[in-house]
Amino acid sequence: MRYELYYWTGIQGRGEFVRLALEDAGADYIDVARKRGDKAIMPFLHGKQEGALPFAPPFLKAGRLVIAQTSIILAYLGPRLGLVPGGQSAEIYAQQLQLTIADFVAEIHDTHHPIASSQYYKDQRAAARKRTQAFRDERLPKFLGYFEQVLERGNGQRALSRHSYVDLSLFQLISGLDYAFPNAMRRLQTRTRRLRALAQRIDERPNIAAYLASPRRIPFNEDGIFRHYPELDPTA
Repeated sequence: MRYELYYWTGIQGRGEFVRLALEDAGADYIDVARKRGDKAIMPFLHGKQEGALPFAPPFLKAGRLVIAQTSIILAYLGPRLGLVPGGQSAEIYAQQLQLTIADFVAEIHDTHHPIASSQYYKDQRAAARKRTQAFRDERLPKFLGYFEQVLERGNGQRALSRHSYVDLSLFQLISGLDYAFPNAMRRLQTRTRRLRALAQRIDERPNIAAYLASPRRIPFNEDGIFRHYPELDPTA
């Protein structure tokens, strides 16, 4: 099957979690908006296409299916791309972990947009500083500590009994956090050794390495989820 991925151009965003799974598996897919522009997304959001009505990208078209929400897309793709161990319990656990990653991503986004997504960062900078301090001190170590424990239970090297889409998503988390909060992440290095080792292994997977070196991998920037504002990541 040839999959169609719909996500905004110019940013990695939540679509990158799906893109990494497709790239790692060598799946046949088209990144529709990058070929046709963001206007290709709008008929789906306006209910002018057959299938489920997505609230926002990313969504995936697989045959006649339209599947929205990053975690649900990955739950659908996982068994089909060999990116989740077999069995109901493994699939449910993978979904649980991916939904926890989604919670984490939402909190990361809210560090720079704590009041409203419709407002520019510059218009909520004071609130962002306050929100991000709590994030750095409390939520960042809590989430990373949880995923360290997940890896410890998964033989220290992966989230599940074998390579999965959850590992790819953890790689994206570490990569994005290193970009957005290099100082805070440096202070947590000794507490995130398993996550860093996992990220290094994912980085070296042949299909991922080729993708990261290609123009298909959009660089992190200040329009996406992971943004680097020096005032939100002090050295001490």
